[in-house]
Amino acid sequence: MNKFQKLQFKSIDDFLEYLPEDELKIVNRLRQLILDCIPDCVEKLSYNVPYYYRHSRICFIWPASVPWGNVKMKGVQLGFCNGNKLNDEIKYLERGNRKQVYIKTFYDVKDIETDLLRSYILEAVMRDEKLKKK
Repeated sequence: MNKFQKLQFKSIDDFLEYLPEDELKIVNRLRQLILDCIPDCVEKLSYNVPYYYRHSRICFIWPASVPWGNVKMKGVQLGFCNGNKLNDEIKYLERGNRKQVYIKTFYDVKDIETDLLRSYILEAVMRDEKLKKK
């Protein structure tokens, strides 16, 4: 446990069991999309939420029910760890005051634009692959 969270999940299954039904539906859809797009990724809990790795951190799923300090959230965030390097001409991703990590927040499963998200995930994988070659 860390000073920003009062939770400590031992596994992805523990994490999933903790979620309220509305968030669980969104998380499951996002997880499936990520695992379909990145079949060779490692899914690992960091900060009590699932992060997806290959050569580096690619993305994460952060539901509002998993707190981080006093930050108030709603919905479920899909975050891109190097979102600042993604081509986002349509400004689909939320930047807030962050310089590197960009997110998209979902409030309902029907908000998930599968084809568009797939393109962002696949671009993030290509960026990750370039890190391997350096």
